[in-house]
Amino acid sequence: MKPTTTSRRALWLASLIGLGLIAASFAACGSPTEPAFTPTPTRTPRPSPTPIPSPTPTPAWPVTLLVPEGPPAPAIGALNTALADHTALFVPPTSVEAADIEVKLDPGPDATPLIEWIYAVVAPFPTLTDEVAWADVASSWSGAPAGPFAERPLLLTADTAAALTILLGNPAPGAVEIVPAEEIAQRAWDNRPAWAVVPFDQLEPRWKVLRLDTVSVLDKDLDTATYPLAIRLGMTGLERGIAKLQETVGAPLTNRDPDKMTVLLLTGVTALTRGTGIRMDQHGVTYPAQDIRDWLLEADVTHISNEVSFAENCPPPANYTTMVFCSNPSYIGLLEDIDVDVVELTGNHLLDWGLAAMENSLRMYEERDIPYYGGGWNMAQAQTPLTLTHGVHTFGFVGCNPAGPPEDWATEELAGSAPCNFGALAEQLGPQIRQLREQGIIPIVTLQYLENPTYEPTGLQRIEFRALAETGAAIVSGSQAHQPQSFDFVDGTFIHYGLGNLFFDQMQALEYRQEFLDRHVFYDGRHISTEVLTAMLEDYARPRPMTPGEREAFLTTVFTASGW
Repeated sequence: MKPTTTSRRALWLASLIGLGLIAASFAACGSPTEPAFTPTPTRTPRPSPTPIPSPTPTPAWPVTLLVPEGPPAPAIGALNTALADHTALFVPPTSVEAADIEVKLDPGPDATPLIEWIYAVVAPFPTLTDEVAWADVASSWSGAPAGPFAERPLLLTADTAAALTILLGNPAPGAVEIVPAEEIAQRAWDNRPAWAVVPFDQLEPRWKVLRLDTVSVLDKDLDTATYPLAIRLGMTGLERGIAKLQETVGAPLTNRDPDKMTVLLLTGVTALTRGTGIRMDQHGVTYPAQDIRDWLLEADVTHISNEVSFAENCPPPANYTTMVFCSNPSYIGLLEDIDVDVVELTGNHLLDWGLAAMENSLRMYEERDIPYYGGGWNMAQAQTPLTLTHGVHTFGFVGCNPAGPPEDWATEELAGSAPCNFGALAEQLGPQIRQLREQGIIPIVTLQYLENPTYEPTGLQRIEFRALAETGAAIVSGSQAHQPQSFDFVDGTFIHYGLGNLFFDQMQALEYRQEFLDRHVFYDGRHISTEVLTAMLEDYARPRPMTPGEREAFLTTVFTASGW
């Protein structure tokens, strides 16, 4: 049974009384002088711990960068230029062991690429040899002459010789000849046959670039990783330093950046009429280009000098002898197929089928966004240079027709080719050429000159083309020639007096079947090389690449006509 409230209170009081009695008994047992409790002892303070200093962090910058001796001076100069505003980030080490980043020659696949410097094997422009083997270069260097230039020393500047020593070791006595950079091209020309090695960015049109084991530095898609004539540097070491150096420099430094290259292809006479038209009707409009289409498409800028207008009422071509020309409008499909970038209209057959055909042609070009020059809706347009930009290059195409006939020329109100006068070409075109140069535009001059069935130019033609070169033209080219003509150089300007036919039916003589297509290469604002492609006309319409024997005979004839 649970206790009542009264009994709970009695128990609680008894508990309190009991506790008091227990406390009294504890007090009675002790001495009167002793305290009633034991005091807490005083603690001696512990000494504060001595703090352990934190390690001083290693500064993130600068990092030490070791660059070896021996690489091409221009390559190291390019690196120094890239780092000129970042000297606080990258400093030389006190020793090899202290280097955070080491730049190495021929660094191997694990290194990060930093520099690639490309060289070319070259010979004077009027050289028949097109190719050498790398094995022959190496053998000749080591004292066992081989290849087409056996027994001829390899011409080099001191810088290039030092670079090749990295690749090939020290040259054998007599294997090389060291020549100052400003003299090397002329030395080679004066001692033909001759060969040399030059840095890619120091090429000039007087050199012929030789293919090396079938590949050429002039091919934009060249795989430089497998190209033997290259100095490569890479970097190893501190990852954050390498990352910062990559960020500072950008892409690996090189003297051959494909983004700074432009290939311009200039061609001769195109006349889609007569026998060529017959074959196009039989085999299709793209038939004429089927064997050289790759040449035409590879160029960044492909030029066609089209001498015949597209006429809506042009009858089907029926013979090989008429001298009054027109083209079926469907034939423009050939120009579209080869991706023509610019059409020259200085030809002397543009108005054979009347003004309506010329105007129809202009509309067709404009509808297809194909720019044209050297002709137009009126004299003012026909005589205005055409500017065209590819990559870092802007070209100014200048063209005119001194050959006539006068009824082919544009007037103030009517369409036609751009008129100009024999004996005064430099006076007429010179101001335009100089103005283009002042604007940083590269002048390309093409002319419908008087036709002359010889490989040599006439005396007046030579005088006029050279005068145009002296006014500042980068290239002077004759578009009029049915028989190809010779070459010339004036102060570095490339002159070709006549390229011959491209698409035209003249099969009556070897001289008319032989053709040049000039592949001009520009790099970083300069014309650095011209590769002459050679073709032979077949079946009244279709040029094909020449055989090696045909090419050698053709070049021998034309180089001789050039005085070389």
